[in-house]
Amino acid sequence: MKFHYEFPIKKIPTPFMHYHKMVMMGSCFTENIGQLLKSHCFTVLENPNGILFNPISVVEAVDSYIHQKQIVASDLFLLNETWHSWKHHSRFSGTTQADAVSKINASTTAAAQFLKTANHLMITLGSAWVYRLTEAADGIAGSVAANNHKAPAAWFERELLTAATTQQMLQQMVDQLLQYNPYLQIIFTISPVRHLREGVIDNNRSKAVLIQAVHDLANSNNAIYYFPAYELVIDDLRDYRFYAEDMVHPNYQATQYVWEKFVDACIDSEASKQFKLIREIKLAYQHKPFNPATGQHQQFLKKYANETAHLMEQFPHIQLTEELNYFKTGIRNQQWVD
Repeated sequence: MKFHYEFPIKKIPTPFMHYHKMVMMGSCFTENIGQLLKSHCFTVLENPNGILFNPISVVEAVDSYIHQKQIVASDLFLLNETWHSWKHHSRFSGTTQADAVSKINASTTAAAQFLKTANHLMITLGSAWVYRLTEAADGIAGSVAANNHKAPAAWFERELLTAATTQQMLQQMVDQLLQYNPYLQIIFTISPVRHLREGVIDNNRSKAVLIQAVHDLANSNNAIYYFPAYELVIDDLRDYRFYAEDMVHPNYQATQYVWEKFVDACIDSEASKQFKLIREIKLAYQHKPFNPATGQHQQFLKKYANETAHLMEQFPHIQLTEELNYFKTGIRNQQWVD
């Protein structure tokens, strides 16, 4: 008996290799995949503006990297004794203007440099609802907030983008990106996270806008690949047991399932063959011996030093230097974890 509906996924034209560089942007689901890629030794730059949900904020962020836009203190606003940017996640906020400006500009500069030579850009869109600042807000009225920073509701007006407007914005962004980096492959996904704060009906309207816009975009651009993260959770798994207790976010099992499908569709088979050994080496690195001086532990270290060195010789872009140093010396660069 089959208890879920599996469907074939088209493979990406240029699969990920360990020597590739990847930029990941968008919703929190992007960060889930980004962390898994990092844990398997891929070179990833994650959300240089922090988590972004709507297409306008993604487009504005990409534009800031391409043109290396730097902010000044007057671009920030003060709320709850903290300085914030409407274009950035709260992780870039600071107790002083100088702190926030420094973090934001450093991230923009790093993103501009990384994106210029990146092989892949993955964008996960979460919602087509945007929140524009009102006259009551401390900011430019009509501009879109990437993050509300827990500001008063009166500071925002809600608007649902249309598929046509979204597709046009994204197309202009893609054109800019390919001028900036002609070798870039762009992957779009729709986040399976349900934005129930908008209401069930409005969440579905929002996802419909994003799906229509992204598919119209992909159909007219060979540089764009669509990975069906949304469909895997909504149509393949299709069960609340694959959601966390909030009934909004996919749980660990669902994320792992999507990751396995992502590996099959987007990662080169030679690269994925190394995953088992990479995981084994990282687990060995985290192992806490009861008696470090025993011969048994020294043999353990020697075994993994040899395996790690051999893997890095075969695949120089797989960086496990910290782990290798530990296996050679028995000294770690961080505190033991239980």
